[in-house]
Amino acid sequence: MPAAALGLAAALASLPVAAAWEEKYYNPQPQKGDVLLPMPCGGSMAWRQVRVPMASPLDDYAVTLGQDSEEWGYLEQARPTHIAGSFSVGKPEPGRYYLLAKYEVNELQYRAVMDGQCPEPAAQLRLPKTGLSWFDAVAFTDRYNLWLRQNAADKLPREDGVAGFLRLPTEVEWEFAARGGLAVSQAEFRDTRFPMPEGIEAYAWFAGAQSANGQLQLAGLLKPNPLGLHDVLGNVDEMLFEPFHLNKLDRQHGQAGGYILRGGNYLTPQAELRTALRQEQPYYAADGSAQNRLKTGGFRPALVAPALTSRERIKQVEADWKKLGVTRPETQDESGARPAGQDPASEIASIAKDVQDDALRQQLEKLRSDLRANTQARDEQRDQAIRSELQLGAFLCTKLKDDGLFLDTLEGNYSRSCGAGGTEPKTRCEARREQLDGHRKVLDFMLNYYADSVVGTALNYSQASVEPQIGLVAQQLAARGKSNLRGYLDTHWNNLRTYLKDGKVARAHWLQSCKSL
Repeated sequence: MPAAALGLAAALASLPVAAAWEEKYYNPQPQKGDVLLPMPCGGSMAWRQVRVPMASPLDDYAVTLGQDSEEWGYLEQARPTHIAGSFSVGKPEPGRYYLLAKYEVNELQYRAVMDGQCPEPAAQLRLPKTGLSWFDAVAFTDRYNLWLRQNAADKLPREDGVAGFLRLPTEVEWEFAARGGLAVSQAEFRDTRFPMPEGIEAYAWFAGAQSANGQLQLAGLLKPNPLGLHDVLGNVDEMLFEPFHLNKLDRQHGQAGGYILRGGNYLTPQAELRTALRQEQPYYAADGSAQNRLKTGGFRPALVAPALTSRERIKQVEADWKKLGVTRPETQDESGARPAGQDPASEIASIAKDVQDDALRQQLEKLRSDLRANTQARDEQRDQAIRSELQLGAFLCTKLKDDGLFLDTLEGNYSRSCGAGGTEPKTRCEARREQLDGHRKVLDFMLNYYADSVVGTALNYSQASVEPQIGLVAQQLAARGKSNLRGYLDTHWNNLRTYLKDGKVARAHWLQSCKSL
């Protein structure tokens, strides 16, 4: 082992044993689902899982980041991208996740890792660590990684047997989590800020006497975002892993610049505090004499895993790669063969093998690659549309239950009051009848809407296309705290599957299936 590495290992191992910190110093607002990792000097760091509803290593989840803006378009223009998790989730639904620090790294945590001697816990050391360069933040993650591997390797999450590691988050990882990830609806995800039902002052520190008043604030005093992350907007700017790029209309510009800061800080005006806010900082001071350090800059690490963890994983990725952009199995006939012309990408590859002209063969390969990419994009858009229709079907099923049970109540009341032996005056019975007829029309409209949803989905998509999306929608609902809709989702899927099989519009049965939940 090189001498420098031996010296670092000895320094990390020689940190004195200290009493465990009180929870207020590293997790002032404990929540269900917190993940805690030990630190030197009896410390800890709290983390939150960020779920992504894709199970296969080569699957990723389409999202749109940024915000449409004429004024800040070159910095924040909305753009499509994708995200995936590092660690596998087992039951109840397969998926993946990465971890993001629940709070910005505070002074106490930074000293415990970097100073070589244990600091005495104090309230003021709960302030986020600032005055850092990007290199300082990276050095912290490096030293903390080494300490964990030497002292708490069994505490690290693993993927395919390989331990995870800390680094600064990527821009996609940071913004996906900052917007609320799967815990918010699509409309809320695309809003200027994550949902703040109690007002922005309860969730973010910004400039002004009604908030930070020009002062850095202790970590974790305010309410978290929907994923349980504190101070993700305001207090200190957060450094990210990759270099800064300007934006074009639908993609990022080709030049890579300095490092990225996200989230705004305690000097950012309230009107400018938004999830899409991003800026570039140079790695070095203007005169080039030192690393660039900002009094408003801090960081929040991510905990992830390598993408290729074993030979078996590489084989799985290779197999999944070969399936990208080709006709899916649902188009096979009963013998298992694809109908002629159903997979033009494979046909082009077959033709290219027999072409002797190198230039023509390269053109055919380029055509095949473009065709696969376009097919993949089409499939991803289709899958998103299916998930939206499944969520709509589950919601409509809840409405059928509510409206159906309410109609049952009205009919029962009418029968008792105005039926045989009833004592209700005629005028009151007429009013009850009008109410009953009016609600029957409401229920009939809702039932027809639901039936249109079932039939429309069946006409547009096959069972083999819909079925893989059920688990993903279940994860989306669970992440938004709507696990109670799982039964309605399963019922809707059963109604849809039955219609796909027999082609019968069974309105009465569909209504009863939803009412029985």
